[in-house]
Amino acid sequence: MSTEDVILTAGDAEVTVRPGNGCRIGSLRIDGAELLRQGERYGAFPMVPWCGRIENGRFRDGATVHQMPLNSPPHAIHGFARDAEWRTARSSKTEAVFTYDLTDPWPYPGRVTQIVELTEDALTLRLGIETYGDSFPAQAGWHPWFHRTLDGGGDPVRIDFTPAWQEERGDDHLPTGRRVDPRPGPWDDCFGMPEGVDVTLTWPGRLALNVTSREQWVVVYDEQDAAVCVEPQTGPPNGLNTAPRLVTPIEPLETATTWTWTRL
Repeated sequence: MSTEDVILTAGDAEVTVRPGNGCRIGSLRIDGAELLRQGERYGAFPMVPWCGRIENGRFRDGATVHQMPLNSPPHAIHGFARDAEWRTARSSKTEAVFTYDLTDPWPYPGRVTQIVELTEDALTLRLGIETYGDSFPAQAGWHPWFHRTLDGGGDPVRIDFTPAWQEERGDDHLPTGRRVDPRPGPWDDCFGMPEGVDVTLTWPGRLALNVTSREQWVVVYDEQDAAVCVEPQTGPPNGLNTAPRLVTPIEPLETATTWTWTRL
């Protein structure tokens, strides 16, 4: 199995996946225009085995407390599969499958699989986490960095969505546990969409891209000039402590997101 970049093409859409760099989507080009911010830390990376921040890097599984490395002190953020080397299990012109085995410092053995599928007007990403032993809590999601302005200029992107609530964010950037009415941006916040994530990014006169997922949580980040983030995920930040999903020997954690685009 290889760690070399994998390029998928369908019509005028092209995707580059970088398994050697956290299995991130390093590039998404539509009609030649790059949608994702470029760089080793950017693109669109899977957040596994947790999403957002874990308070002080610690989470509890029953009576056992586990400590994760503080890669965003005083917290641990976004998992560590984004910094790992994945392997390409198989690939074709329009679909590829990648795997990553969970190892230290994650305390449970398991495997993560990401499937990337491209059509002429959509990109579908799927994540699965399975255990090789005991059940364990986990989360999964994606962290795309979309260009605020597309190549060639034009008006900046507009983000449209109608969440049912916003997770109140404390000074420590973690949800307080209170749900509040959605507030105007700029955001670095988690929102609830109980009917499923449904967010549209529109680059006026160029492209509209609809991010959907059956999950009910999405983090929206638009506090920087270069890019905006729309992050569907299986639970809120600090969710390993407040709303964990359980990976069991008979039931893996599985999630998906689809990005569908329309030319304007």
